[in-house]
Amino acid sequence: MSNDSQQKHQSKMERKKQVVDASIERADKDKGLLLLLTGNGKGKSSSAFGMIARALGHGMKVGVAQFIKGCSDTGEEAFFSQQESVTWHVLGEGFTWDTQDLAHDKKTAEKGWAVVREMLNDPSYDLIVLDELTYPLSYKWLDIDKVLADLAARPPMQHVVITGRGALEALKDAADTVTELADKKHAFRDGIRAQKGIDL
Repeated sequence: MSNDSQQKHQSKMERKKQVVDASIERADKDKGLLLLLTGNGKGKSSSAFGMIARALGHGMKVGVAQFIKGCSDTGEEAFFSQQESVTWHVLGEGFTWDTQDLAHDKKTAEKGWAVVREMLNDPSYDLIVLDELTYPLSYKWLDIDKVLADLAARPPMQHVVITGRGALEALKDAADTVTELADKKHAFRDGIRAQKGIDL
């Protein structure tokens, strides 16, 4: 590398470091975050479960509530439910096209939210993951205003991660961080079934 290239690179990195350092210095507050992972792309739940691993590494207590999913055979549940600091609830009974019973699905979601409310009221939980909560909200099985009120009333340093497609605008507005994952290509559309360790 020539001296000129090195000098240009060093100058660019020095400017970048100043911007990053200034941003870090401005961020001087702590609070329990509400994070929303939505969009049609793969990886919403996987990202949330990665945060569970991160939280456990810091000795934090974690609660998980899975809406929609009614099975208990995923790799993440098999692993995380064995961890002492993780409470895992499977609250769904399958996808709507499986159950095909609106009144029953609504009742199931409301019972599930009662479980979540208990965790939200318990300051011993540092992180709560509400996997696929966007669906019961979009289908109006749960009242968005009540859900947002319960989230707002949680302990000040409790973090909550919500996953699922098609998040309502009110949920996006309430969240501190919103990530929309885009779907560019998916193996399933080429006839490849869900794979252990990747999808399950």
